[in-house]
Amino acid sequence: MKIALFSGQGSQTVGMGRDILEAYPHTEELYSTASDIMGRDMKKICFESTQEELSETINAQPAILLTSLVCISAAINRGHTTGKPFVYEGVAGHSLGEYAGMAMAGMVSLEDVFRLIKARSEAMDRASHENRGAMSAVMKIAPEKVEEVCNNAKNYVSAVNYNSPVQTVIAGTPEGIAEVTEIFADMKARVVPLKVAGAFHSKLMQSASDKFYSEVKNMNIEFRKPQVRYYSNVTGGELKDFSDMPELLAKHIISPVKFTSELSAMQGDGAEIFAEFGAGKTLTGLVKKTLKGVKAYSVEDVKTLEEAEIYG
Repeated sequence: MKIALFSGQGSQTVGMGRDILEAYPHTEELYSTASDIMGRDMKKICFESTQEELSETINAQPAILLTSLVCISAAINRGHTTGKPFVYEGVAGHSLGEYAGMAMAGMVSLEDVFRLIKARSEAMDRASHENRGAMSAVMKIAPEKVEEVCNNAKNYVSAVNYNSPVQTVIAGTPEGIAEVTEIFADMKARVVPLKVAGAFHSKLMQSASDKFYSEVKNMNIEFRKPQVRYYSNVTGGELKDFSDMPELLAKHIISPVKFTSELSAMQGDGAEIFAEFGAGKTLTGLVKKTLKGVKAYSVEDVKTLEEAEIYG
């Protein structure tokens, strides 16, 4: 079984997707649709922003989603052209990446996925300014130990992304992050600040979750059952209950990302090939660190698109 993976926030780089657009001009339509829904020139944001501008939540989320869709669209097109199609039986995303997963599973239309991400990015950007926060990746230490240190901190900080057996992302107030960073340093753990503008998947995003839920409930978006397996950060496995997607997506904003559990569930269901679409190779690296006996490829530009052994 092949799984299509989609990158999350923090993976953004200026110019991402440019060479794929040039090599696969049909993807121009994706930029046009995204720009129309977002009310901004998304091609300009992806290609001409400064790194600081691109890292702003209201820019990063739609830009990363767009780039992921461009990359997988090119892979599908290349498969048709070569006669060795790229067919995936499941999708999963890391945080923001779940929205690309929904689109590619046939759960929402292209227009609606950008309507959702417009509401999400604006709500989370507002919450980030209301409640200052930060995130860091803690490496070379078990998740249980990360949880223990965070739970004992005087300032608010929490384990929020379970990325691999030796990588857990924490989120909290700047004071909380600084407090536990010193403790982790004494424990010989490596702590790397992330390129994000808030404490995502933590209680500091509660106002964003509430606002997003209220807006999505009034959007009249049609959520369909997926055409392939859809794996969820919130449940840590294949999602089976699609009865209230607005509630689940709102909960997703303040819930931990159980990515390690997701990977184990996918392998248990027979996944052998993982293809990450979008900027960077973060998820590809997490797959390789977490699972044995599988193959993982990243598709972020024309070179990696042509090298990935994901066809046929």
